[in-house]
Amino acid sequence: MIEIHLYGKLRRFANEQHPASDSIVYVPGQEGDTIQRLLERLGIPIEEVGSNVFLNWQYSALTRRVKDGDRLAVFPDDMQLLYKWYFAKTGEEGDD
Repeated sequence: MIEIHLYGKLRRFANEQHPASDSIVYVPGQEGDTIQRLLERLGIPIEEVGSNVFLNWQYSALTRRVKDGDRLAVFPDDMQLLYKWYFAKTGEEGDD
């Protein structure tokens, strides 16, 4: 299973939506899954996903591959990281 933590307006895709609670969705991974494919399978509109996506605590591109046991944190487009230039994005152009 892949553990997906949703924040802000993306909480609506989790059963627990209260702001004081964790909004976590567990999804079984499939062969060749990327972050984007996983989010699309959940019905999350990609245009609502911001650039702040973290796979196993690493700032990541939507093209990065995921597998069972991974932890994903996804922030919406209206909750952007102010100093993102301090973080290297992992997973761009096939980088795992």
